Formats: sequence, structure tokens, C-alpha cells
Amino acid sequence: MNRLKVVRTGMVAAAVGSLLAGCASGQNDSHDTNAGAAKPAAAKSAAAAQQATLQAKLAKAAGAHANELGQIPVLMYHRVVDKPTTQDDRTPQQFRTELERLAREGYVPVTAAEYVTGHIDIPAGKHPVVLTFDDSSPSQVTLDGTGNPMPNTAVGILEEVAKKNPGFRSVATFYVIRDLFGKENLPEEAAQILLWLHDRGYDIGNHTRDHKNLHGKSKEQVTAEIGAGQELVSKLINFKPVTLALPYGNQPSTKEWGLKGGSGNTGYDFGGVFLAGYTPAESPFSKKFDPLGIPRIRSMDKKGDCAKFCSTAWLDWLKAHADERYTSDGDPKTVAYPKFKTPFLAKRFTDRALGY
Repeated sequence: MNRLKVVRTGMVAAAVGSLLAGCASGQNDSHDTNAGAAKPAAAKSAAAAQQATLQAKLAKAAGAHANELGQIPVLMYHRVVDKPTTQDDRTPQQFRTELERLAREGYVPVTAAEYVTGHIDIPAGKHPVVLTFDDSSPSQVTLDGTGNPMPNTAVGILEEVAKKNPGFRSVATFYVIRDLFGKENLPEEAAQILLWLHDRGYDIGNHTRDHKNLHGKSKEQVTAEIGAGQELVSKLINFKPVTLALPYGNQPSTKEWGLKGGSGNTGYDFGGVFLAGYTPAESPFSKKFDPLGIPRIRSMDKKGDCAKFCSTAWLDWLKAHADERYTSDGDPKTVAYPKFKTPFLAKRFTDRALGY
């Protein structure tokens, strides 16, 4: 009797165990099935979110009439003085008036380094402009005893206009030569000015050390002069210029010597080489962008040979041909443009393309 009870008890236990195991197995199968179904659903949801984000970006670009394959004015200045003595000089009032026009027409300054490297981070609907200053004249920047720029210097005026026009950045690129803002024989004071500029987001470029015409010079002469210009800056502050502005806008017989080379222990590999005129520059994202020779526009009113080819004339033209002007979509990670302009996009920017 006792033996029979034990056998029956064992049989019942085995049956229950089998049943429980079956339930557990069924639950696991169900869990696996649900997990398998959840993966495609999650992928579909992620794809839908990505598509929604893309559509929002396209709508924003279209709303801003973005064209980041458009042209960019690179303006060229020299001295800012009360009594101009050359065609390159501008008075403080002329310079102020031009900056106010730029702010009014939706331009935002970017540096030459930002431009050539494609780091153009400005609001949607705005247009980049590059302000460049050659020859490091004291009229461009002179600091007072408290470290502030003198009011009627180029930097003083730029800072003033920027304060009155929120969003208008107080940045520019200064192409320096050995004069170093009148501090050639005062290295500490020269370093002080360069540091002041660099710390506030201004850009410092190479204009060669001695401002010699490089056209017709040998490779050794060209690279030595550019290398000396690079060393002029890097010996005073911990910075190496990213761009070069050619003296007189004249290219060496082999253009590549201006872009990359070296002399002694000093090498250079620029993102772009700037000329002296006479048209707006191409977008850095365009197939037409040529880092070996980037045009600039001389700042001047519409008169004489400047009736068509200087800043007032070109700003008038860009205003009248807004579809040819670079307009931002507000996202520095994308390159937005009307879709029909796709053939002009440089291949290396395909992964950032946003054609609408």
C-alpha cells in the first residue's frame, strides 16, 4: 500500500513537472516571438523619426531660401584713416557705413579660416561675409592702456557696429607683415595685440614677412618669404595662420607653391590662398571653389574702375541677384541648396548635402 502511494505520488509529480516545463517553454516561445516582432517595429519607428527630421530640415532650408552653394563677398581693406592717400584707404565713416549696410542686408562676418574650412555657422536666412585687412597697419587695431581698441580704428568701429546690431559678429582676418601694427621693434607689444585678436575670435593670416611680389620668383624665394611670414606669427603666439593673402594679389609662377611648402624648419599647408580682386568668391562647398586663388573685393564706392568691380557695386549686384548669393539654412552640419543646383556640389560634401 505504501509502495503504491509512493509510485502514484511520483507519477503525479512527474506529470506536474512536465506540465510546468511545457508552460515555461510556451512562455519562452511567446517571449521570443514578441521580441522578434518588436525589432522590426523599433526599426520602423526609428526610420519614421529620421524621415520626419529630414522633412523638417528640408522645410527649414526651403523657408530660408537657403543656397549654400552661392557666392560670398570677401572684402579687402587696408588702412582706415581720416585722410586717405591711396585708393585702398577708407575713412572711419566710410568703413562704418559699409559695415552698417552689411548688417542691414543680413550679412554675418566669418573669418577667412572659417570660410575655407567650411565652418560657416550663421543663422538661417543670413549671408556670410569675410572681412580681411592687409599689411597690419596701426589704423586697423591699436589698444589703449586698458586693453581696449581705439575708437576710430577698424576693430574699434567693428566692435561698435556689432554691439548695435545683435548677431553681427565682430570677427575679421588680419593679414600681417613685419610692421605688426607699428610694433615691429616691440615684440612684446606686437604679441600683446596678436593675442588680444586671437583670444577674441579674430583670425590672423599670412601676408608674407616683407610684402614682396612673388610673381617670377624661384620656388626657394617664394617658400622662404611665405615661411618667414608664418614664423613671424608663430614665434610671437601659439598659432599658425590657416590662410595666405598674396602681396599685390600676384601668384607665383607655380600656384601650388603658395598653398603648400616650407623653408628651413617652418612649413605651411594653407586652406586657401587669397588674391586681390575683383569678384565674389565661390562657396567652399562648390566644385568651382579653388583654394589656389580665391578672389577678394576691394572696398570702394562706385566710381572710376570701381564702378563695377569694388564693394559697393558687388553688394548692389548680390542684392539684386539674391539667388546667386550664399544663404544659410542655420545648420553648420548640412550643405543646403535648391535641388537643381546639385551638379555644382563638390563630391567630398555629399554626406552633408540637403537638396530641397
